[in-house]
Amino acid sequence: MDNWEEAETIYEFTAKDLKTGEEVSLKKYKGHVCIIVNVASKCGYTKRNYEQLVKLHEKYGEEKGLKILAFPCNQFGKQEPGNSEKICEFAEKKNVKFDMFEKINVNGKDAHPLWKFLQNKIPGERGKAIKWNFTKFIINEDGEPVERFASAKNPNDLVEVLEKYW
Repeated sequence: MDNWEEAETIYEFTAKDLKTGEEVSLKKYKGHVCIIVNVASKCGYTKRNYEQLVKLHEKYGEEKGLKILAFPCNQFGKQEPGNSEKICEFAEKKNVKFDMFEKINVNGKDAHPLWKFLQNKIPGERGKAIKWNFTKFIINEDGEPVERFASAKNPNDLVEVLEKYW
């Protein structure tokens, strides 16, 4: 989507599924509260974030309809060097059942349009750019970005925030 500046919700975007490579319309998340996060397999935040995201998905996926959309990114310290197959293997070992998409850029002119949209809608404390792996955006049931959290914010600590939107 070249005109990401005109978008109002995440439903106007697509992303490629990590396993199949097929374009997925984010309209499939309509009516769900979502966490959108950039992930990496070799980051200091990896173990804790994956463990907690998996637990959040297990606990609230069925009960509250929470959807987690993970986007591998290699822009920070080259901490996601693998191809789709390697990333899938890593995710399976971590027991990931939430949705994962193909590796993308989250910053710069080649950034995925969804991530340009997210940054523009909710700048961080130090500007619009994503600063590191595991930046988290909360999306309300209407597909609007409503909260942004830096890498250091543990996924478990998002529950109180998520409760405002369920």
